[in-house]
Amino acid sequence: MFNLSPDWRGRGTAALAGVGARARGWHDRIAANDPVYRGFRRPGRAEQIAALVTLLLIVAIVLFLLMFDWNWLRGPIGRWASNEYDRDIAIQGDLDVRPFSWTPTIIVNDLKFGGPDWARERDTARVGRIEARFRLRTLLAGRIELPLLAITRPDVVLISTGDGRQSWDLDPDKPDDGEGLKLPLINRLIIEGGHLVLEARQRDLTLDAAVTARESADAENGGAGFLLAGQGEINGSPLTLRISGGPLINIRRDRPYRFEARLEGARSRLVADGAITRPFDLGRFTSTLRLEGQDLNDLYLLTGVTLPSTPPYRLSGALTRDDRVWTLDDVAGRVGASDLSGEVRIEGGERLRVDANLASRRLDLDDLMAILGAETRTNEAGTETTTVASGAGPGRLLPDATLQVERLRTMDGSLTYRATSVKANDLEIRTVRLGAKLEDGLLDLDPVSFAFSRGELNGTARINATRDTPYSAIDFRLAGYPLESIIPLRGGVAPITGRALGRAQLEGPGASIHTFAGASKGSLSLVVPRGELRRAFAELLGINASAGLTRLLRGDQSRSTIRCGVADFDVSGGVARARTLVVDTDVVLARGSGSINLGNETLDLRIDGDSKRPRLLRLWTPITVRGSLTEPSVGIDAASAITQGGVVGALAAVVAPVAALFAFVDPGLAEDADCGALIAGAR
Repeated sequence: MFNLSPDWRGRGTAALAGVGARARGWHDRIAANDPVYRGFRRPGRAEQIAALVTLLLIVAIVLFLLMFDWNWLRGPIGRWASNEYDRDIAIQGDLDVRPFSWTPTIIVNDLKFGGPDWARERDTARVGRIEARFRLRTLLAGRIELPLLAITRPDVVLISTGDGRQSWDLDPDKPDDGEGLKLPLINRLIIEGGHLVLEARQRDLTLDAAVTARESADAENGGAGFLLAGQGEINGSPLTLRISGGPLINIRRDRPYRFEARLEGARSRLVADGAITRPFDLGRFTSTLRLEGQDLNDLYLLTGVTLPSTPPYRLSGALTRDDRVWTLDDVAGRVGASDLSGEVRIEGGERLRVDANLASRRLDLDDLMAILGAETRTNEAGTETTTVASGAGPGRLLPDATLQVERLRTMDGSLTYRATSVKANDLEIRTVRLGAKLEDGLLDLDPVSFAFSRGELNGTARINATRDTPYSAIDFRLAGYPLESIIPLRGGVAPITGRALGRAQLEGPGASIHTFAGASKGSLSLVVPRGELRRAFAELLGINASAGLTRLLRGDQSRSTIRCGVADFDVSGGVARARTLVVDTDVVLARGSGSINLGNETLDLRIDGDSKRPRLLRLWTPITVRGSLTEPSVGIDAASAITQGGVVGALAAVVAPVAALFAFVDPGLAEDADCGALIAGAR
């Protein structure tokens, strides 16, 4: 290929000759000075004897291994394993070892692997026969690789308890790292007549399954080479599990092994289609995941992840496991009538952690109410959710669904959620933002933010779930909410206008919103700095029969100015008692008293109105607001009206009929309230 000149060829020959001369010199020095070399070249009597002894020893070891009865080791092996793992372990059948091969083989018959001391009544495993072949080359390199693992009639019982004990855990003092089972590479796996029983007592779950792994796809297994299929119960409802994959032959680390899994139970269905990226490293896989069911909260029984109560859902995503970290990306689907997207990260280990970033393009507010404990119903098309009743029963406003504090204690995590639009609703909510952080049983909700068409509600809440009965504290502020959104239009005109400001600061024990409110303490306040009220209603606020009724009958739409409105309540033992209750208009100053019982959701308020102008035909009787929060009734104090009627009768009898009219005359001596001081005093 290269055309060298004679001069270059000559130089190369000379160089090679020099190298050869140096090598011969090195050899001659070793031959002259190294006794080991001389011994091998011309062995003396001592060397000959040593070589013969070594050869005889090797032959003896080989003959011993060929003739050795390996069953003699069953007892010592069983005693050592039983003492090491604190359970009864024994090889009750023959033990055979075939060491002279590039793939040494061990065959164990009738292996018993007992349960721990708290589950002695049931063996963790009994296996009819195990044949394992090892690749000698990789074994000498410190790695285990099995060309064949054949298991016949394995009968496995796995038990877990509510306090975290697991019958299969050989080192219970070592914390769970959550990284999953990592098995050595098995080129061929064969399982015949396998049987698996699972009892998760903390979830009231039982499963009885058959396990097979064959060298070819079998029509009996639905075309699968590997199949685990079983049935059982979870929390009293049926449970089914099916995991299938191809034949476990010619398996390589760099060739993903595909599988399908389907789990149904607890009103839920989970379907996964994926691959173990490094076969037999069960801590690494990818799959598509589809979930659907009646309530996300039910998934706790299947997964151990605490989720809120929701309407029926249907979701999908890309599930990946990387040792202790699970990620569900590209979440898409619906919860109730609301769409949901985002990503979820779950970190396993001694303590579970879940972090989620979720969003909705369009939220149905009733779906959010379900999280707070309201009972909802979603139509079959999944386009609309309605609140059918609160958990507290008919006529109640506050839900009575119980917070499952024991589940909150099992994990940590965080949540961010945003709804960029909200389905049309009576409260005119336009967007929603929620944030949550859970650490060691303390749940912080921050922010809790609702943006209305005008105004917003922002707040925080903390729930201490470390107690048997959780203790909560809330602080919510309402800013700029329009009164016309609360009181319906009459004749196309809002009877009252203005912007409301409010604050709720409450704390107390309770496992539900209803029980918390019924035992809470703190303060409630609502302020209307300025607004307008239909004059007819303003006159009636002071029971001004002459002016108020006349304006109503005439259809008068003229307005009165609301100088201020202040409602400030002290709350103790779930009862809010009015500290300040004032509505000041340009024609009437109304003062109130009374209470609101948050426990039984009733109110009992009394409003006394004083006219600022002289009026004829005024009833000297307060307005009463009583009944339930959902259906309050407005009336007048009948006793006061009867008293005023008695005065009229007395005047008519003693003085004259005309004088009796003075009992209905209001001289209009009320003065403006000090609105600045009232608003400043509200908390």
